[in-house]
Amino acid sequence: MVQTKSGDRVKIHYTGKLEDGTIFADSKKGEPLEFTLGAGQVIPGVDEAVHGMEPGQSKKVTVPSDKAYGPRQEGLTQDIPKDQLPEEMQPQVGQRMKVDRPNGEPMVVSITAVSDSNITIDANHPLAGKDLDFELELLEVSGTSGEGG
Repeated sequence: MVQTKSGDRVKIHYTGKLEDGTIFADSKKGEPLEFTLGAGQVIPGVDEAVHGMEPGQSKKVTVPSDKAYGPRQEGLTQDIPKDQLPEEMQPQVGQRMKVDRPNGEPMVVSITAVSDSNITIDANHPLAGKDLDFELELLEVSGTSGEGG
């Protein structure tokens, strides 16, 4: 059987769950995920878990936060006065919005608190600081050499 290695193009189905069992992603409801192993196209923990798998193989792995979306960074939260928001905006906790970075590039943030005068935004990835459980199934592999290794 062919085992996956760096540089192989792979297709996987995956289900991602939080520690409490909440599903945050499930490719089985759509198209499989296709990526090149070792190319940094997916979180490092998933990339590492798929290395050495064979087509048709399934496995369950827990990816620690440092190999997923990294630790939460408290410096990525900020209070913004409500009077700086568009008049028509009705901010709510959990809402996502685009803001401009200092260099002018847009980024998506989450609203984590709303008071009478301010909102608190968080630029951390929603899964930052969380260990993630994945069920992985390797559907297909295509390498440059055609052999595993």
